[in-house]
Amino acid sequence: MKVFVTGASGWIGSAVVRQLLQDGHAVTGLARSDASMRAVEDGGATPLRGDLDDLDSLRGGADAADAVVHLAMKHDWSNVAASFAAERAAVECFGDALAGSGRRLIIAGGLAALAEGRPATEDDRSPFHGPDSPRGGAENFVLDLVDRDVTPIVVRFAPTVHGVGDHGFIATVTAAARRHGVSGYAGDGGNRWAAVHRDDAARLVGLAVADGAAGAILHAVAEEGIPTREIAEAVAAAEGVPARSLPADVLAEQIGPFVGGFFAHVYMAASSEATRAALGWEPRGRGLLDDIAAGAYA
Repeated sequence: MKVFVTGASGWIGSAVVRQLLQDGHAVTGLARSDASMRAVEDGGATPLRGDLDDLDSLRGGADAADAVVHLAMKHDWSNVAASFAAERAAVECFGDALAGSGRRLIIAGGLAALAEGRPATEDDRSPFHGPDSPRGGAENFVLDLVDRDVTPIVVRFAPTVHGVGDHGFIATVTAAARRHGVSGYAGDGGNRWAAVHRDDAARLVGLAVADGAAGAILHAVAEEGIPTREIAEAVAAAEGVPARSLPADVLAEQIGPFVGGFFAHVYMAASSEATRAALGWEPRGRGLLDDIAAGAYA
């Protein structure tokens, strides 16, 4: 198949590109800069210059593809409205391009706000609707495209997609521990985060491209929910600093308001039982705590 991937030079996207190429697909990757163009080429894919605001490039990439994997997202937290609007415009563009073709449109989703106090499942629907909502309500919009003869699939990624080179949440938590000389968690550290190794997440996307069913919601989750205290203790051991319970406002100040707020307050445990049954996906990668102990964030 010819597969068009947005976010192709990113942390998850570059692993997905590698997996798709291993699976025998021809991959075109969206690239917003000269550096991204080189990274996509070096990864073995064909670069297409453009970004999420360039709807002509998005449509061109989709028109030439048998499947679209949309992983890019603006992360401008100083202007979240613009980020949400760009996401909605992108998925609407893909919907128009793929309508009537039966082709697959796979988008990235998240696990926030799906369930309260229990692991989220694939049956939990996103509460976000409309272009002004988080992620532009993209998940619900895309799933409705089944009525326009598109094969929509949502892959909800664990908040921590880890591995050597990860620059996301855990890298930020680790940097704060190194900077302040303490690895903090809020309260009793019982808040839980799901996790998945980057390579396992990429394999799941590859399976979705090949065999994902229309309207499927898949969870890229290997570890259902690791208590934040255990994460903080693993970071502390790796960095040689103490682990300590901190007031939530202090934790947010040390880590940063966005990541610190999530780490302190947002419960993001999730099951992937239905995903494993549907596609035969079984995670193989090292667990998050083992990755931290092995120096992935050193």
